[in-house]
Amino acid sequence: MTSARRDDLLAELFRAPLDPGYAAAAASGEPPARWGRWARAVVLAATGFLLAVAYHQVVAEAPSAGRARADLVADLRSRQKTTDDLQRRAEALRAQVDQARDDALADSDSAGHLRRLAAGAGTGRVTGDGAVVRVVDAPPKVDPVTGETDEENLGLVLDRDLQDIANGLWLSGAEAIAINGQRLTSTSTIRAAGGVILVDFKPVTSPYEVAAIGPGELAATFEKSPTAKRFKRYVDSYRMQFSVKKRTGLVLAAAPEPPLRYARPPSPSPSGGPR
Repeated sequence: MTSARRDDLLAELFRAPLDPGYAAAAASGEPPARWGRWARAVVLAATGFLLAVAYHQVVAEAPSAGRARADLVADLRSRQKTTDDLQRRAEALRAQVDQARDDALADSDSAGHLRRLAAGAGTGRVTGDGAVVRVVDAPPKVDPVTGETDEENLGLVLDRDLQDIANGLWLSGAEAIAINGQRLTSTSTIRAAGGVILVDFKPVTSPYEVAAIGPGELAATFEKSPTAKRFKRYVDSYRMQFSVKKRTGLVLAAAPEPPLRYARPPSPSPSGGPR
């Protein structure tokens, strides 16, 4: 290569130190392809690192979360067992008190009168013929393509549905009613809390059976009521299950006796004057 040619190349190098492609990319503000690949690689590596850290953290915390849930479930079952044991003990003691009362009043009509009053108030065990109304939640709709269930289910039984059925049975002549074994009294409540139906603060779940003792035509009378006709429409519209059947020899347990409240005179104020 001649000296003149070499001088021309050096002059060109100093005038344009960048490759034309790099110069054009720098002028347009766009990084070269190699820089873009490096940037994507760095971003992907950082994202993978963060995902790995998050995964290990979740895995590390999973055993402790599982243990906490298991402890809560065990505690709930233990408390439920304690509650059931106390309930059985209370019922046994109540039976002893009732027997002692009947023995003391054996020579008078007071024992029978008290039993009738207890049966009417719901605090006494009763047997007899009547009807059982059974209502069941509609199954959730399933998308035939995706297989996913629809979150909105209009066929779920609500607390007001059980209220309507109980009120309809009372109007049809029922003398005693129980919902899934929970005896109703004049102070009973049927309400919902957190998606669960409570009867006197005790949860009941589907299927719901409302048993009622009353006259022999109780089932037929209730089935002709506006309440029963409305629930039959629910069967057609929302796929809810509903049936009314006549039953003999029903046994309804007594409801827990309500706590007694006594009136007391107001205590005097510290100054001694009227409050």
